[in-house]
Amino acid sequence: MSNLLTVKDLVIKAQVHHPGEKPVAVTIVDKVSFTLEKGKVLGLIGESGAGKSTIGLAALAYGRFGCTITGGEIILHEQDILKFRGDKLRQHRGGQVSYVAQSAAASFNPAHKLDDQIVEVAISKGAMGRTEALKYAKTLYKKLGLPNPETFGQRYPHQVSGGQLQRAMTAMALASKPDLIVFDEPTTALDVTTQIDVLAAIKDAIREFNTAALYISHDLAVVGQVADEIMVLRYGKMVEYGSTEQILYHPKEKYTQQLVAVRSVFKEEKPRTKAEPLLKVAKVTASYDGKVKVVKNLSLELEAGHTLAVVGESGSGKSTTARIIMGLLPPSDGEIFFEGKRLPPKLKQRSKELKRLIRMIYQMPDVAMNPRHTIRDIIGRPLTFFFGTRGKEREAKVIELLEQIEMGADYLNRFPAELSGGQKQRVCIARALASKPKLVICDEVTSALDPLVADGVLKLLMRLQKETNVSYLFITHDIATVRAISDSIAVMYQGELVEVGQKSKILSPPHPPYTELLLSSVPEMRMGWLEEAISGRRMEAAGN
Repeated sequence: MSNLLTVKDLVIKAQVHHPGEKPVAVTIVDKVSFTLEKGKVLGLIGESGAGKSTIGLAALAYGRFGCTITGGEIILHEQDILKFRGDKLRQHRGGQVSYVAQSAAASFNPAHKLDDQIVEVAISKGAMGRTEALKYAKTLYKKLGLPNPETFGQRYPHQVSGGQLQRAMTAMALASKPDLIVFDEPTTALDVTTQIDVLAAIKDAIREFNTAALYISHDLAVVGQVADEIMVLRYGKMVEYGSTEQILYHPKEKYTQQLVAVRSVFKEEKPRTKAEPLLKVAKVTASYDGKVKVVKNLSLELEAGHTLAVVGESGSGKSTTARIIMGLLPPSDGEIFFEGKRLPPKLKQRSKELKRLIRMIYQMPDVAMNPRHTIRDIIGRPLTFFFGTRGKEREAKVIELLEQIEMGADYLNRFPAELSGGQKQRVCIARALASKPKLVICDEVTSALDPLVADGVLKLLMRLQKETNVSYLFITHDIATVRAISDSIAVMYQGELVEVGQKSKILSPPHPPYTELLLSSVPEMRMGWLEEAISGRRMEAAGN
């Protein structure tokens, strides 16, 4: 079979600006080559900055702001698309090649119904008229497993779930009957229970419509479920390129081997003691508007030096629980105890000492740090606020904290924008530890990180716990993370506690139905897992 897409020695450069200096051209994609047949899927895998999305966008003859395609060829249907201009280029984008972004919520116009947005490209490209396009859209809704396909498109984006919106975006990409679809991290922002449905819908749609696809992700286990071949990228260069079977089961390069083994971290749980718990949440109920209860009759306990993982999908009440404990959302009922004493429900009612002892690390380090402050100031501020530490003593303690997070004094004068995602999260960890807390609430602190970077952050947190005996309340929807870091686990669903107990108990069968659903939805690093998982769900549904 002849190739639909051929990429030869692709080179893409970006202009990097430093204050007071001339812009410097940096190579972000370096002589990457590959081929793709119609109906096949090539997975592009690698950490942030590897060049995955840049290559995907290049298939649309598009470069991000500041990026320029400076070398190579991109041949589609035996034509070099990099030579397309004007109407020919516009027809190519959305006509021959379409794009599915990571965040569907940010990609739809909230003021227009889904039908109008999904058929727009097909109509504008002349693929079909409005009546035919709407009829075809309903066919796509049905194929993608969307509810009530005849009326689904009459909804606005905010009236459907995240998983449904991601599938609607896939319908939009398919609406113009393209030859190639670029899927750019389409399930990264989804819960594992939702991700499995979206993955299955995408895989079925590719097979049904015989469309070629580039599937971009940093999660090798996910890519392994949909791709025929996989290219591993790092720092803009190809590390390894082969069949999915070869990459998953017989990786040749060390970096690929690390990606395959990244989910192997596992912490031995600490046994329960009879000591008074450091934190006790007793029958707590809370709501944001005084009407709808978002956390209902919740009870949890966490011992000193232990890690309690709170797990569940979006909307289960995990982050709300963190806000309640931090005093940002006072409960309407129930109490919280810290070191045996009742914790004031509002943050402003708490002493400076209590604020020092209970700290929080947020999911998105980019928005948790002031971009105009240096790392010296970001880590140093709590030292001054809580202990009055200044001058050389503060500088020495900041360096000590940087060394604890395996960074060092070289980072003192850097700004957040000059750090990688993993480095930013490490700085947030150092800032939290600066006050010498007894409890740190970690709210999805690894969910935005690449697997290898997340693995490093988890190992760091475990090492720091051994050294300082700090307790973690670790909020996540990732069961692999739960296995890695927890001593005990609390499973939440729609604001209520499903079950709570030691890790060995919660992860061992039999499980309550929701816990079983979470555990069975975690992608495994092997071919055929997706089909097995979907088949298991269907059998369970038929049995009920």
